[in-house]
Amino acid sequence: MGISSVGIGSGLEVETIVKQLVALESKPIAALQTKASGINTQISAFSQLKSQISNLQDQVDKLAKPATWLGNTLTSSNSAQVTGTATSSAVQATYDVKVSQMAAGQTIGSGLVSSGTTLGPGKLTITMGQWGSTNDAGVSSDFQAKTKDGQGVSFEVNITAEDDSLAKIAAKINAAKGDVSATVLKDHTGERLVLQSKTTGADSAFTVDAEGAGLQQFAYQGTDVSGTGMSRSVKAQDTLATINGIQMASRTNVFEEAAAGVTLTVSQKMADTDAPVRITIAHDAGTAKTALKNLVESYNALSSALNTMTAYDKESKTAGSLQGDSTAVNLQSALRRLLSGPGGEGGEFSSLSQMGIAFQKDGTLKIDDTKLDKALKDPDSMAKFFSVDVEDASQDGLAVRLKDFTRGLLSTDGTFATKDTTLKDALKRNTADQNRQTARVTAYEARLRAQYTRLDAQMASLSALDKYVSQQVSAWNNQSKN
Repeated sequence: MGISSVGIGSGLEVETIVKQLVALESKPIAALQTKASGINTQISAFSQLKSQISNLQDQVDKLAKPATWLGNTLTSSNSAQVTGTATSSAVQATYDVKVSQMAAGQTIGSGLVSSGTTLGPGKLTITMGQWGSTNDAGVSSDFQAKTKDGQGVSFEVNITAEDDSLAKIAAKINAAKGDVSATVLKDHTGERLVLQSKTTGADSAFTVDAEGAGLQQFAYQGTDVSGTGMSRSVKAQDTLATINGIQMASRTNVFEEAAAGVTLTVSQKMADTDAPVRITIAHDAGTAKTALKNLVESYNALSSALNTMTAYDKESKTAGSLQGDSTAVNLQSALRRLLSGPGGEGGEFSSLSQMGIAFQKDGTLKIDDTKLDKALKDPDSMAKFFSVDVEDASQDGLAVRLKDFTRGLLSTDGTFATKDTTLKDALKRNTADQNRQTARVTAYEARLRAQYTRLDAQMASLSALDKYVSQQVSAWNNQSKN
């Protein structure tokens, strides 16, 4: 009878045996990979929470500013003619504005200069200042030079013989970087030098003194009569307007601080028959209400995310990404305590619910618009509740305390930074453990393959011997029968 055994010899399934043994040995790696996936999920979850806390911080920053509660709106009956801004320091009032003149800078131009005309050498001195009245002969009198730090405001332009064109003279004037710019206008009849002040207002006027016979045509001393040098095409002047019947002037089209906290911008001169533009300054309740709605939406989104992340579904037996995480649970509790607590003292409100913002059964906040609109009619009390910032932090307004709380969470050594570092360190250790386990399993697999390869060779040798012996036994038996 031949020697036989299932799976012995060259028929041995070495690959299957090795894979099964390696799979058993690799189970710790699979466990580490599952754990790493959980850590990555937590990192992602805290990153999402950090983004939502940052958004919440943006909202409370607005609520912590007194201007949010005490701000004003400015409306214009004709924004094409007059617009403006009003700060929280502005008095709530109305202003009737009528514009009779728009600001301009002085512009003067030379007569026709034919090509080939000798222009230099010489010097042009341009002095900034303000003209007096203009007489019937077109002469502006009483020029008062502008001064700065006790010195006149002027600049000189030296013209050489090589500066033989208006373009070169204009380039030199512009290169001097004074308060006047130069251009050259040309047509088929020739060229003209044009000088224009860079700013507007009555004090943006200027004179031009010329030295050199060829440069006298560019002189200007207030005489707007042709043949006597440059002539004026635009007069330097202020914007003139009446505000509630009072004459006002501005060097530009903007009346800065026309009244405390009020800046007006005019766009065009008005006809005598035009009605004044009515400017109305009123309390801005809209900005505060929008800021509160944004706070509620931001908190509700954060609360919903925390509820989902920390929940456990009994039916599906699945846990949220941060279920059981103390940091997430404590964050949720801390925010609820803050929002349920008092605000700054001194006003009519001691809680959010008194102004129409209340917690619901599901933990979210909801606004009662009617109640809130009524509360916003007392902006001083609202400002005290939210934005009071005092030395004793426990007496700060609600928004100030929330701002400090969120700033602490998001700081470089705050809760989120610490948690992120902890989780990433755990992930690094997990990766190192996986690498060690993988190296161990790889070595184990190599040993198995070597061992089973030797065993397979030995079994194959035995199988060959078994076959030979069986053949010999068969031969002996045949001989015995014969």
